[in-house]
Amino acid sequence: MNPSHSTLVQIVVNGVLLQARAGTSVAAALAQQAPGTARTSITGAPRAPLCGMGVCHECRVRINGRTRLACQTVCAEGMLIHTDVGTAPGSATP
Repeated sequence: MNPSHSTLVQIVVNGVLLQARAGTSVAAALAQQAPGTARTSITGAPRAPLCGMGVCHECRVRINGRTRLACQTVCAEGMLIHTDVGTAPGSATP
């Protein structure tokens, strides 16, 4: 096992401090925490990564204030993640 992948990093998801293994995608870190979703659609439906490679955009979240794809972003120390992308018209834009 790569030693860097055994290191834990602190991330903040919707104001809650969490730990994730270094090298873990944000999508994987979110899937390991209840409710296991990345965002809520404008209709209120829970959304989670579908394709896992950045095509479907179902995993989009705000990371440090910018809209990113959780499946293509690796967790980093101090990362601020908000899963409210898509909950209001126009909120899915960077």
